[in-house]
Amino acid sequence: MRKQLMKGNEAIVKSAILAGCRAFYGYPITPASEITESAAVYLPQVGGVFLQAESEVAAINMLYGAASAGVRSMTASSGPGISLMQEGISYMAGSELPCVIADITRSGPGLGNIAAEQSDYHQVVKGGGHGNYRTIVLAPHSVQEMADLTTLAFELADRYRNPVVLLADGFIGQMMEPVEFAQVATPPQLPEWAVAGTAASRGNLINSLHLDLDEMEAHSRALEAKYRLAEQHETRAEEWCTDDAEIVLVGYGIVARILKAVTAEARASGIKVGVLRPITLYPFPASHFQRLAERARVFAVVEMSNGQLVEDVRLALNGSRPVEFLGRGGGNVPSHEEVLALVQKLALESMSAMEPEKERMAHV
Repeated sequence: MRKQLMKGNEAIVKSAILAGCRAFYGYPITPASEITESAAVYLPQVGGVFLQAESEVAAINMLYGAASAGVRSMTASSGPGISLMQEGISYMAGSELPCVIADITRSGPGLGNIAAEQSDYHQVVKGGGHGNYRTIVLAPHSVQEMADLTTLAFELADRYRNPVVLLADGFIGQMMEPVEFAQVATPPQLPEWAVAGTAASRGNLINSLHLDLDEMEAHSRALEAKYRLAEQHETRAEEWCTDDAEIVLVGYGIVARILKAVTAEARASGIKVGVLRPITLYPFPASHFQRLAERARVFAVVEMSNGQLVEDVRLALNGSRPVEFLGRGGGNVPSHEEVLALVQKLALESMSAMEPEKERMAHV
C-alpha cells in the first residue's frame, strides 16, 4: 500500500475507520480540531455517523450510547475538553463500555494556551473521574504510530471492554509525515452484551449503578482483576541503545524523538546513554525500568510539564537508582542543547563517583 503524507490528527481518523469505527461525537478544540474535521469528512463516506455535539459533556455521553449499542466509536479533544469528559469516561469504565478517546494535549492548567504540552498525563493516566477505574493509555511518538496505535486502541478497547486513550502532544497531532495504513479490518461482530434493539438483546442492561454494597464491591473487584490482566499482557515500551547504557533517558511523544537525537550525539562522544520510551502509559512498563536498573547508574526523565511521568518512573524503580528530572512548561520544549548538557553533567558525575572505587581496587 502506498504511503500518504498527512497530519497525525488525520491519520487517527483514517486508521479508526479502517479499524471499523462508525461513530464519532466531538467538539472542536485546538490542537485536536483536525480530528473532528476529518471525521466529518470521512465517516459519512463509509456509512458512519458524525455529530458535532454542543459540548464535550454531551459528546462523551453520546459516545456512551453508541458504545452501548455495540458500535465501534470514538471522540477527540484536548486538556480542557478532556476535563469535561471525565465523568462520562468514569461512567463508561464502570459500565465496561469500549471506546477510543484521542487526547491531543495543550498547555494547562485552566485554558492555558494552544501550544503543545504534556500536562494531561495525570488526568488521563491516573483517571480524573470518580471511582475505582483505569483507562488504557497509548502514547505515539510519530504520525505512523498515530495510525498504528489507533488500530491497537480499538482492539484493546474491545478486548477489555474499557475506554482506551490515545495521548499525543500537539506536535504529533499537527506534524505531517508519510503514513502506511493497515488493511481494512474485518467488521467486528455485534457483542452479546450490546443493547442492539433486537429480541435477543432485550434483556441486556448497560449500567454502572449498584446500590447493594456487596454487589458494588464485587463489581469493583472484577474491574480491578481486569486491569491486573492488562498489566500482565499489554505493557509496551521501546528501548533504544540501552544494551550497555549507564544513563537512561526517559520520555514519550515528541520528547522521545529529541532524546534519540541527543543519544546519538552523546554516543558519538563516548557517553553510554540510551532511551526508554513508554508506549503504554497505563499499564506502565515498570519491568523495563527494573531490568535496565541492573546496569544503568541513573535515569533522567524529560517532560513537557512540571513533572508527572517522573512520579511513575520513581515508583517503578523504588529507590534502586537515582532519577533526575528536566521539565519545560507553558508550551516550551526541552531543547537538544538542554538535554545534552544534562547528559554530560550526569556522565561527569558518574565518572567522579567511580574514581574512589578505582583507587580502592588499585590498592587491593
